[in-house]
Amino acid sequence: MFGRRPVLLFDADDTLWECNVVFERAADDFCAWQARPGLDAAAVRRVLAGIERANTERHGAGAAVFLRSLADCLEHLQQRSATGAEHAHLRRLAEAVLDCRIEMIPEVAETLGALQEKYPLVLVTKGDAVDQWRKIDNSGLRGHFEAVHVVREKTTATYSWLAERYQLDVESTWMVGNSPASDILPALAAGMGAVYVPNDNTWALEHADLDSAADRLVTLERFGQLLDHF
Repeated sequence: MFGRRPVLLFDADDTLWECNVVFERAADDFCAWQARPGLDAAAVRRVLAGIERANTERHGAGAAVFLRSLADCLEHLQQRSATGAEHAHLRRLAEAVLDCRIEMIPEVAETLGALQEKYPLVLVTKGDAVDQWRKIDNSGLRGHFEAVHVVREKTTATYSWLAERYQLDVESTWMVGNSPASDILPALAAGMGAVYVPNDNTWALEHADLDSAADRLVTLERFGQLLDHF
């Protein structure tokens, strides 16, 4: 479809807009609510992290799974079922997550606008499809992309499938994202280049070690620096 033209693939959450920090705020509020003598907020957070990891592996990521994890954690800590009032309070704590509110990362809109004039842009994001499409719509960025894909996970096979689907020349295709685990390492393994734009709020499950000397890996400090490279 795109032939041998350079193509830029983009992650969404924590690359184009803040995502994990919204979850973190809700989690902090939950932990403060459940903390008590002998069980401080940090201890509650460790319990919640284990439950989140298990639920994510079993059910995937997304707002509904996060809300489920909060409820599961409450019931684990209280050793009983959550009451109707507690479920309602959990929904209030997670309101920003459930509403898919967007906090745009600086320089994103103008940078995409400039890149769009020179290259085909493709959005590749993972998570719950309903949540992701709501965020895409809420962001106002849909028009910058020639194609959008929402997938459950981003693996080397995902990027290889995209290369085959759009007949991409992997040597002139670049993946831009904040997640070493989902954006950078699998794209490199598929033969593409990768642009790592770190985000201090990246979800712990997306962390992985990167080799700074890896061939075709570029690390930037800001999203707007893409214009210095493309």
